[in-house]
Amino acid sequence: MNILPKLNRFDLSMIVISLVIGMGIFATPTEVSQNLTNPYLYFGVWIFGGLISLCGALTFAEIGARYPATGGFYKAFSYSFHPAVAFMINWILVISNAASVAAVTLIGAHYIAPLIMPGSLQNSLWVKIIAISSVLILYIINLRGIKMSAQTQNMLTLFKIAIILVICSAIFKTDIPKLQPVIVQGDYNTWSDIGISLIAVFFTYGGYQQTINFGGDSINAKINIPKAILTGMFVVIALYLLINVAYFKVLGIAQMQQTPALAAVLAGSQFGATGYKIISVLMFVSVLTFVNVNIMANPRIYYAMAEDDILPAIFKKINPRTQVQEFGLTFFVLIVLCVLLFVDSFHSIISYVMFFDTIGLSTAALSVFILRKKTRELKLPGIYSTKLYPIIPVIFIITYWLITLFIFMKHPVAAAVCIGIFALGLLIYYITKHRRSINYKT
Repeated sequence: MNILPKLNRFDLSMIVISLVIGMGIFATPTEVSQNLTNPYLYFGVWIFGGLISLCGALTFAEIGARYPATGGFYKAFSYSFHPAVAFMINWILVISNAASVAAVTLIGAHYIAPLIMPGSLQNSLWVKIIAISSVLILYIINLRGIKMSAQTQNMLTLFKIAIILVICSAIFKTDIPKLQPVIVQGDYNTWSDIGISLIAVFFTYGGYQQTINFGGDSINAKINIPKAILTGMFVVIALYLLINVAYFKVLGIAQMQQTPALAAVLAGSQFGATGYKIISVLMFVSVLTFVNVNIMANPRIYYAMAEDDILPAIFKKINPRTQVQEFGLTFFVLIVLCVLLFVDSFHSIISYVMFFDTIGLSTAALSVFILRKKTRELKLPGIYSTKLYPIIPVIFIITYWLITLFIFMKHPVAAAVCIGIFALGLLIYYITKHRRSINYKT
């Protein structure tokens, strides 16, 4: 049965914005400022990262538009490459989701720690304990079958909008300092600093790849998808630059380097201790909601993959009383906890997440060339095609390959762990396929 597309240009623009703006912008500027003390370079990487992410969003929009009936990553890439490759792409991106949850949980812990912990306990160990405790509490709640309401999710959106507006209002409060490079002692490699900073920037711009899920749901896709993506990504880039100008104006590069809870500090500078506390609580609530949604949503991905017999059947087992995928839920939470236990900092987690993402997304983006070839004889009226093809996809893919190489050189342990998990996904695929063939024969 054919389903008529219902998403208009405004809907799609809001989807793009909501997919990209998460919690990273409230923490990653600290990471970037620690590597780039020159304000021109600092703002330059945010602009460059936004433009490359725009190239990626346009590429994935065409992939989704050319293979809209699949409803997700797995079958589109199975059609383009091979089921094993499709499984590994999904496998590493699902693991990446768990690492992203761990990273965001640490952001929330940094915001709430000063409010609930005495000064002597405000250190990395107790921040990690708060993060782990938060995940465990949400895990227990989800095991009982309690679900977050749509109203709570709407409140989260309002919180984020309010926080962004509060931060940006700081621009109008005092004089903006001149953009003079900050002199740092000692030699450093500028290109190396830019590369490290781009890891954090691309993490903050992530999420646009989910546009692949909306190619078949868009009204007049050929016109509305590219315009919505352009609108959405330019809004995101503008908001990120405004927020960074506010950070720079109120705190300056040097203070940004020492401030993990940027939003709360900015609110405190305008509204005193009360503003600091309110923003800290709102940020923590936003983090908890993000974590809870991912704890609920990711086991559903496992369920879909198990339903296609590419994950063991235990991933689709549901408790008949609570309607909870207990094994899938536990598996996802264990990955989050492992990341929190064995990775020391938010910065380290970003390296793991981005190594997963750069491999997964660059490989996935290659499918646009295959899909163009396989669908060139099909009549696809209204299907969006990336402008400046193949330049746009090539720029995105090459940039992500360079970032992958850079992470491999700078963080060899993280790269080795990620490659091992990537190989584990291939092993799981063929073990599951072998067992399935045995079952069919018996």
